[in-house]
Formats: sequence, structure tokens, C-alpha cells
Amino acid sequence: MTENVAGQGQGQGSVRLDRDGHLAWVTLSHPGRLNAITVGMWRELRDVFTRIAQDDAVRCVIVRGEGGNFAAGADIREFPAERADMAGVQRYHREILAPALRAVAECPQPVIAQIDGVCVGGGLEIACQCDLRIAGASARFGVPINRLGFPMAPDEMRGLLALAGRAATLAILLEGRVFGAAEAKDLGLLTRIVDDGDVATSARRSADRIAQGAPLAARINKRLSARLATGAALTEDEYRDYFSYAESRDHSEGVRAFLAGEDPSFTGD
Repeated sequence: MTENVAGQGQGQGSVRLDRDGHLAWVTLSHPGRLNAITVGMWRELRDVFTRIAQDDAVRCVIVRGEGGNFAAGADIREFPAERADMAGVQRYHREILAPALRAVAECPQPVIAQIDGVCVGGGLEIACQCDLRIAGASARFGVPINRLGFPMAPDEMRGLLALAGRAATLAILLEGRVFGAAEAKDLGLLTRIVDDGDVATSARRSADRIAQGAPLAARINKRLSARLATGAALTEDEYRDYFSYAESRDHSEGVRAFLAGEDPSFTGD
């Protein structure tokens, strides 16, 4: 069974949610604009991921763009109205973009970016908040906002810094180049590169592997990796949270199935 939930009208772009079993697809759609992300789409992205986070039946999410491109960044046509002064700029970046990116990053389920074609600006910011990034060989990346006269906002830079580090992040932002998938992988932005025609299949294959694993373990791994990245020592409560899997059904089932030479049947309990 596939659920399809569309957002606002296609003329303004939309974010679509599709469901099939334990998997969910989030599709950025803005026909004729390389899926440039409007204010409405940023808000829909936040709402869709908030909804997914509350659905324990979902074990993995794939984010993709429609029509052969991931996303060409924010829709610049909205800038004169949405970012006309300091108040507007702050509202746009802190109250519209930041909550959307945070919703992707904080989604408890693993999230895969399925990257075809153009993935620049806000599109790259979304991809950086995902856990795995699978791209086609001809995909293009970059953040050419230096030509628009503004820097990358703090909450948007965090994801890029986490993957590429300070030196590479500065090179990407200061030069403003658009570069290929091989360079993106060298910079740490990609998990793997596949042939252009295999991107969707590869993303689905990865999602299936994740969904076949223990969902409780996947969530703990995601939560713990984010926490350890802060560098601060774990508290006793955090250690207890990590080891909470010990008496779970999935842990018992995984060990039982391994010893019996069977495939495990995980429920998330």
C-alpha cells in the first residue's frame, strides 16, 4: 500500500510523502524550476519530517527530487519579498529554513538522500542533514551564494561543516564553484557514487538493508553518533539510554535467529 500526501499546488512547488511498507519517500517537486525550494516547500519539508518522526512503522526514509534533479537551492524569486531587510533575512533563515533542516537531522529514522542532477545551495543543505547520500556520477554540487552577496547562515552551515570540515567548507563557500560527484565524495559529502541510471535502485537497496535490520538499534546508532560528535562525555543516564536495548525483543530475536541459522524478524520492540 502506498500513501501519497501532496502539499500545496504544483505551481508553487510541493513536498510529497509516499509510503510503501516500512519505507517512506519524501519528494521535492517544483516543475520547471529544478525543484527550487519555496518558503511553502521548506515549511512542508518540516511538517512531513515531523509526521514521519512520529510514525514508528517507518524504518527508513529516502529524500529525492522530481524530474532528474535533487534541488537547485532556495527559490531566489522569493528573496525580494521574503528577505528584504534584516528582520526578513533573520526570519527566513532562522524561522523557515532552520526548522526544516533540523526536522530532517532530528528524524529518528535513518534518512537517505537520493541525488540526481543538480544538488546545490539549499538542496545540498538538505542532503547534508541526511545520514547517507547516494549520487549519480553526473550529479553536480556546490553553494554559489557568493554571487548573490550573502554568506551561509549558521544553522545551515552546521551540516556542511560536519561532513566536509572547516577547510573544505570555506573552499566551497569562498570559491562558489559547482563541482562534480567525484570531488564531492573526496570532500566527504557522499556515501557512494553510482551510475546515473542506478541511483533510485541503489537508494532503495540501501533502504531495504536498513529496514531489514533492527529499527531500535538503528535509532540508537543514529542518536548516539550525533551525541558523540559533540565531544562531551556521556552521562550515566545517557549510558543507560544506550544499553536500554539489552532487554528488548529485537535483541533477543537477533541472537536467537543467528544461533538458529534463520533470518530475524524485527518488530522495533
